[in-house]
Amino acid sequence: MAYQVHHLNCGSMCMRSSRLFHGAGGWLDMAHMVCHCLLIETDQGLVLVDTGIGYKDLTAPTFPDSYIVRKAMGLQLEPERCAISQVRALGYSPDEVRHIVVTHLDPDHAGGLMDFPQAEVHLLGKELEAATDPMTLWEKARYRSYQWKHRPKWNPHRQVGERWFGFDAVQVLNGALYDILLVPLTGHSRGHCGVAVSTQSGWLLHCGDAYFDQREVAPEAEPSIPMGIHLLESMDDVCRAERISNQKRLRQLKREQSDAVQLICSHDHAAFGHCDGCLHTLAKQPY
Repeated sequence: MAYQVHHLNCGSMCMRSSRLFHGAGGWLDMAHMVCHCLLIETDQGLVLVDTGIGYKDLTAPTFPDSYIVRKAMGLQLEPERCAISQVRALGYSPDEVRHIVVTHLDPDHAGGLMDFPQAEVHLLGKELEAATDPMTLWEKARYRSYQWKHRPKWNPHRQVGERWFGFDAVQVLNGALYDILLVPLTGHSRGHCGVAVSTQSGWLLHCGDAYFDQREVAPEAEPSIPMGIHLLESMDDVCRAERISNQKRLRQLKREQSDAVQLICSHDHAAFGHCDGCLHTLAKQPY
C-alpha cells in the first residue's frame, strides 16, 4: 500500500472585501478563505491534521454558539466540505481516523473533533491548558468548549524535544508515527504548533495560523501584505512578538530549504488551489 497525504478544504469562509484581504479585486467583492487540512493514510489508521469546521456546527442550528461562529467567520453552509464528509467520500469510515493533530483549538481548526470521538487528539499541552483553563478573557472567548464536550482522548505533548531545521522542542507524534512532527510555532495562541510530515518529495510543514498569506513567508525581505491580513492576525494574537519571530524563521526556512520543506498554512485560498488534488507519498513505510 502506498500511503498518501491528501489536501482537504474542510470549510469555506467569505468576508468582504477582496481588496482589503487579498490586495486585489473590489472593496465589496468577497474575499475567500479555506480551512486547509491534511488527511494522512498510515498503517496506524488515518491521521487528520486539523479538522476544519464541524458537521454539527453547519447542520444543527440549535447547537450552542453555532450561529455566532458562522456569522463571525463568514462560514459557508457546505456540510459536504466537513472532514467527516470528505473522509467518507474517499471511501473510508470515520472510525478509521485514529489520530487527530490540531495546530490549535480555535473553532475553525478543531470543530470537527466532535465528528471523530474515537480519535486520539494530539496537541501541545499549553494549548490544551489555554482552552480548558483560560488565563485571560480573550482565551475564554476564543475557544468553544462544547466542541470537546464528548471528552476526547487528549494526548498533550510537552514543549520539549529535538531541533529540526532551526526550530526547537520538536516532537514525533509517537513511536510508530515518527515521520509526523509537532513543531512549536507559538504566538497566534498559547500552544500553537505546526505539523511536519515526511514525504518522498521532502517535508510538508502545515503552519496552521502562524501566517495567513503565502506572501508573508516569501523569501524576499519584508513582503507587502494586505492590511486585512494584518488586522486578522493582530486580532487573534496572544503574543505578537512570538508570532512575528516565527514568521521570520519560516521565511528563512523557505529561503534556505525550499527544496527540502514545503510550507502551507490554513487559510490561504490561492495556495490551497495549488495543492488541491495533490497527493504526497510518505517517505518511510511501513512505520
